[in-house]
Amino acid sequence: MPIHSMTGYARTEGSDDQCSWVWEVRGVNGKGLDVRCRLPGGFDSMEPEVRERVKKRLGRGNISLSLNLDWQGQDSPYVINKEVLDGYLALLPELAGRVPDTRPASLNGLLALKGVIEQRDESISEDAREDLQVVLLESLEQALDALLVMRTDEGARLADVLGQQIGTIEELCAAASKTAATRPEAIRQRLKQQVEALLEDVPTLSAERLEQEAALLMTKADINEELDRLSAHVGAARVLLNEDGAIGRKLDFLCQEFNREANTLCSKSGDVELTRIGLDMKAMIEQFREQVQNIE
Repeated sequence: MPIHSMTGYARTEGSDDQCSWVWEVRGVNGKGLDVRCRLPGGFDSMEPEVRERVKKRLGRGNISLSLNLDWQGQDSPYVINKEVLDGYLALLPELAGRVPDTRPASLNGLLALKGVIEQRDESISEDAREDLQVVLLESLEQALDALLVMRTDEGARLADVLGQQIGTIEELCAAASKTAATRPEAIRQRLKQQVEALLEDVPTLSAERLEQEAALLMTKADINEELDRLSAHVGAARVLLNEDGAIGRKLDFLCQEFNREANTLCSKSGDVELTRIGLDMKAMIEQFREQVQNIE
């Protein structure tokens, strides 16, 4: 199964002898699967089935769905709820008395209040409504198909980008392994200088304590473990990019491991060239992490 992006947009249209409709589905990044539905009045009962169909097709992302119906023979699909509007108008004198400097209510402001404008609900029989819902759900499947196509196409592009970034991290690891900081003679020279500085600061240091400090300094000077782990992470990332299923969370965890080793590499560095390579690696890992946030 190819990599899927979590971002995408799809729109499907349909009509019958009663009405025409438009489904719009949008997807953006999300830690889990969050589905939000906006359905016309009288069709709220469809929401559980809509959510279930989305969950069967998508694993992660913030998904927004909207359904718009346009009934045949109606000039406008919207009506003003006069009862709700009259309720708001009745409150205006009281509010004006409490807040004297309040500006007069505008038409735009009144129409924007919740419940004033409603979508017209065409009176149809229950059987006709159920039949229409079946057709609408079939149209939703088409929208989800289109969304999946877009997410797959975007995922293929992301896979190419991630593969290139992994290649760059691997090249930086190879460059780091060739710096003077990884050569035994350079490590010994650095250790010698650090031990001499330590003896100058603490001339009465015991032989046992000196051995302990020397071992600690040696550990800090050796970056081969970090390079080995970074190479292992590169291999793991390449395996994940070829796996089936949702890999976004696994890649996100791997980004944390990449960043941890790169930070340690920079903290151990006593070489200008190695520090530069470490900073370039951290910058590339951050770019890799940003792209991973789009993967399902």
